[in-house]
Amino acid sequence: MPPFFIALSQSNPVLGDLPGNVALILKAAERAHNEGAKLLLTPELSVTGYPPEDLLLREAFIQSVEAQVAFLAKQLAVYSDLRVIVGYPSRTHDGLQNVAGVLYRGEVIATYAKQKLPNHEVFDEVRYFTPGNDACIFDVDGTKVGLIICEDAWHSAPAAQAKHAGAELLVIPNASPYHLEKQSLRTDILRSRVLETGLPLVYVNAVGGQDELVFDGASFAFNQSADLAVVLPQFEEAFQLVRFIDQDIEVGEIVAQQPIEAQVYKALVLGVKDYIVKNGFPGAIIGLSGGVDSALVLAIAVDALGADKVRAVMMPSRYTADISWIDAKEMADNLSVQYDEIAIAPMFEAFEHSLANEFKNLPIDATEENIQARIRGTLLMAMSNKSGRIVLTTGNKSEMAVGYCTLYGDMAGGFAVIKDIAKTLVYKLCAYRNSLSHVIPERILTRAPSAELRPDQKDQDSLPAYEILDAILAKYMEQDQSIESIIAEGFKAEDVEKVTRLIKINEYKRRQSPIGVRITQRAFGRDWRYPITNKFRA
Repeated sequence: MPPFFIALSQSNPVLGDLPGNVALILKAAERAHNEGAKLLLTPELSVTGYPPEDLLLREAFIQSVEAQVAFLAKQLAVYSDLRVIVGYPSRTHDGLQNVAGVLYRGEVIATYAKQKLPNHEVFDEVRYFTPGNDACIFDVDGTKVGLIICEDAWHSAPAAQAKHAGAELLVIPNASPYHLEKQSLRTDILRSRVLETGLPLVYVNAVGGQDELVFDGASFAFNQSADLAVVLPQFEEAFQLVRFIDQDIEVGEIVAQQPIEAQVYKALVLGVKDYIVKNGFPGAIIGLSGGVDSALVLAIAVDALGADKVRAVMMPSRYTADISWIDAKEMADNLSVQYDEIAIAPMFEAFEHSLANEFKNLPIDATEENIQARIRGTLLMAMSNKSGRIVLTTGNKSEMAVGYCTLYGDMAGGFAVIKDIAKTLVYKLCAYRNSLSHVIPERILTRAPSAELRPDQKDQDSLPAYEILDAILAKYMEQDQSIESIIAEGFKAEDVEKVTRLIKINEYKRRQSPIGVRITQRAFGRDWRYPITNKFRA
């Protein structure tokens, strides 16, 4: 059988932009044709973007998809020797299905309906789709190619079914979102499919941000020996030819996997960029405090959007230390962003005066701290309204977990950049960013974290050390370990009970927070669904 090239289009579709996504496919098809490919593989649901969610319940959306697929097939007819695999929702006699279609010479010559519909973590395809049952085998110059979709590859049966139907090569379109260690998990699973079937495979993944999800690309191919033959880069669009020769994948370029800190930082940059650009915001506004969280968010925003589209606002209180002021200004200067200062003391004094009778003979407590945070939130949102720029909030996962944040204050905004980043990881990401170019002042990374809303305030006055808090958070919230098992690992019972209790009672706050980039296997949001009204206590 003659050798042929398979083109991988690791593309960044915009969900719902059907004409734009079709244009991306046509551009990739033109390049694939010009470079001599016989097969072009695009990501799962490449016509619509992933996940379409409740758009799939709209008749007008499905009709538009059908029209665009028909249009795409006709446009691709000009490439008479190129087969193009595209993904789209399709109405069949079994119901709406998640389909990959093979477009060739103006027609859809074969379709495959996804069999394993994920219904875990951030996925809820069972809500929308009916699973398929049948193998899909099509011919490319005498080679029998088997087609399966994303989640199918995480189970043995679909690949085995394709092999039994005569497949000599597996191709797999995907929309697989990133989380820590996801790429290693993917390659381990797909290597198992090669070892089970003896078939080489080609895996293409989407790239880009979609609300809180970030797709990292990192497409790859395995040869018959279950060795990686080709690996594409993470977090960027890419186009790559893979040669199929002598019933196997020829070894090509293998892009090395980056360290975790580099992966996470790029995920955050891509997530911020795509959320802001795809939704048409002209830029971003950040409340800069002189602390580590806002410093990291500012660096990410500038790397995502460019300094000209980012504005930093310092809003000192009567408790703001001079070093916070100095460090915030230095940080803004290092990144060349617009920097402004608005003192909140006069507004806080006005609140104190207005509430004097209400608070008479009552001790000062968190109420006064929250008023200051809400003044800042109001100022940022006012500037957002006037300019159209989105406010990026700066709270991290550790704070969100235990409620160390203020509703309508530091939680006010449109996108929570580091919502899924534990405090200990915040410091590692700052160190990584400074390794590229030193933009975060060293003192921000070495001084004790503080909200600076009362005299001599420190985070650890109210919380366990972040190393302890983050470890408990990971075990309880991300790994679903029991309170007893965490204590048995050596953590103090009072720390475990305090952290887990705070996680539970602050669910009502998190439900009102903006979405943010998901980088762990379990983030507060789509894949954390605990009831607010809940009397159960372990």
